[in-house]
Amino acid sequence: MARQHARTLWYDRPKYVFMEFCVEDSTDVHVLIEDHRIVFSCKNADGMEFYNEIEFYAKVNCKDSRDKRSGRSITCFVRKWKEKVAWPRLTKEDIKPVWLSVDFDNWRDWEGDEEVELAQVDHYAELLEKVRTKRPPPAMDDLDDDSDSADATIRGPLTVVASPVAEHRLQTRRLSSHGSRAQLLRGMWDPPELGHEPASPASRRARNEDCPASLSVRRQAFLCARLPAYWETAAMAFQCQRDSYAREFTTTVVSCSPAELQTEGSNGKKEVLSGFHVVLEDTLLFPEGGGQPDDRGTINDISVLRVTRRGAQADHFTQTPLTPGTEVQVRVDWERRFDHMQQHSGQHLITAVADHLFGLKTTSWELGRLRSVIELDSPSVTAEQVAAIEQSVNEKIRERLPVYVRELSLDDPGVEQVRGRGLPDDHAGPIRVVTIKSVDSNMCCGTHVSNLSDLQVIKILGSEKGKKNKTNVTFLAGNRVLKWMEKSHSTEKALTALLKCGAEDHVEAVKKLQNSNKLLQKSNLNLLRDLAVHVAHSLRNSPDWGGVVTLHRKEGDSEFMNIIANEIGSEETLLFLTVGEEKGAGLFLLAGPAEAVETLAPRVAEVLEGKGAGKKGRFQGKAAKMSRRAEVQALLQDYVSTQSAEE
Repeated sequence: MARQHARTLWYDRPKYVFMEFCVEDSTDVHVLIEDHRIVFSCKNADGMEFYNEIEFYAKVNCKDSRDKRSGRSITCFVRKWKEKVAWPRLTKEDIKPVWLSVDFDNWRDWEGDEEVELAQVDHYAELLEKVRTKRPPPAMDDLDDDSDSADATIRGPLTVVASPVAEHRLQTRRLSSHGSRAQLLRGMWDPPELGHEPASPASRRARNEDCPASLSVRRQAFLCARLPAYWETAAMAFQCQRDSYAREFTTTVVSCSPAELQTEGSNGKKEVLSGFHVVLEDTLLFPEGGGQPDDRGTINDISVLRVTRRGAQADHFTQTPLTPGTEVQVRVDWERRFDHMQQHSGQHLITAVADHLFGLKTTSWELGRLRSVIELDSPSVTAEQVAAIEQSVNEKIRERLPVYVRELSLDDPGVEQVRGRGLPDDHAGPIRVVTIKSVDSNMCCGTHVSNLSDLQVIKILGSEKGKKNKTNVTFLAGNRVLKWMEKSHSTEKALTALLKCGAEDHVEAVKKLQNSNKLLQKSNLNLLRDLAVHVAHSLRNSPDWGGVVTLHRKEGDSEFMNIIANEIGSEETLLFLTVGEEKGAGLFLLAGPAEAVETLAPRVAEVLEGKGAGKKGRFQGKAAKMSRRAEVQALLQDYVSTQSAEE
């Protein structure tokens, strides 16, 4: 079973950094705190494994750090090495993982809060036990420009009841995807006072032209640090992109309209299914794009047969309608999803390493059902280059490098530094960037692993010449490598039993069999030719010679029949030869006078349900109904009799 990341909340205090790993009914809890990182793992009541590894923004004192477990989460208190120095983020890298969020209920100015913090460290876990609900939206009451007195009323470790101010900010966050960053900032800076209407644009301009100087320096720094994360949460398109490891999700049906889906049936012919396109408020199922196939899954246990992207929404094809406004449970086919995550992240890694080591650029790629192919912009790739790429990518997998997802606006200068092949014409919203730490940053809409260790291993199967001076590199990643090894091992065992030798001798044993088979085929051909000559002479000297002569043999080929026809060399007799199964398919040859063969050949092919071609008194082809040879013989006899009567 693949590991997932535990949802993690954090906030900053003068001496400590607090982290809450949100896993209910946890077991097998392990917490390793080092000077520069924390490693957390556990299981939940369902046996699901969780694993988080965080490289800290700054050095910590691991000897004076603790963790406490409650029924709902595991809380860690990490002592800062440099006290009273604010952390703008928790991670060393300036990239926010999708599973990490700021605990806004506890983030506030902390000047003079040392005593409160010490008491909080001692009692935080006990307080968590008493809390049954925790409000998900941010309550940034500590950011009010006149909230100094209000702060005293919300100094507790958790704020459970949302105030009108917090509700205003929640609505601002929900609607931020329809506005600009500036509008989002204004919404955060100008919450309504309790019992008053929201500030008007004119009043905002009066208050320092949309930039409140009354905010403390630390508060302004906090806003600047958190804004990208706010924007990312509000504008990302689908849940499957925000959390690729999620397997279930509750959302609402937006619309349901009649639709058709063209599929390939079991007989290889195209079939058209009637059904519905269901649009959800958000979706856990990835729509096809970026070289990655779509997900499969269910909506309220109704199978989703296809997911396609249409602008900023996803169409889910089902054969059962769903009522708009209904709350539904979406489940993803996890085996298919995780396989696609492994192959897609594997492609990013191979592409980046091939470019870095040898300047080999990727022009396209295909995630196939059994194996994946990367097209490189080079007429050839040597075996040594392939081996070096494979060694390098597996070294990086063993380094357990994290994979981050972030978003950039279209006008962000950082877009120019990100690898990509352009955006689709109907692209909407910000640009999604997938980054492998210290290796690659690439525009991508697909689902990915969060750490290269989830790839397990990559095997490059080889390279071959592609189209237009390109080279195709075929690879497997993750579970596909294990399945490939299992299949290869089964084949090896079967060959060992058949060839009566060990696996190391299989190649030589097959070569010997091939050489022996070639000698037998050559000997058999010579005997068949001798037999054809003998049969021709026998037919020629037979007392039944003349008129129509027929012959059928189970063993033989076209050359066998042609040798007989050449040896006889008669233009007066109709010769009908067949080889193959008595009542199955086979080959036939009609030889004789040119005019007769030209007249009779199409009718003979029709009777035998076959087809063929010929010229100069000879016609040969394939037949499906050898059982109708007697009908052909009668046809030929009638023709000869008619010709004789006319003469």
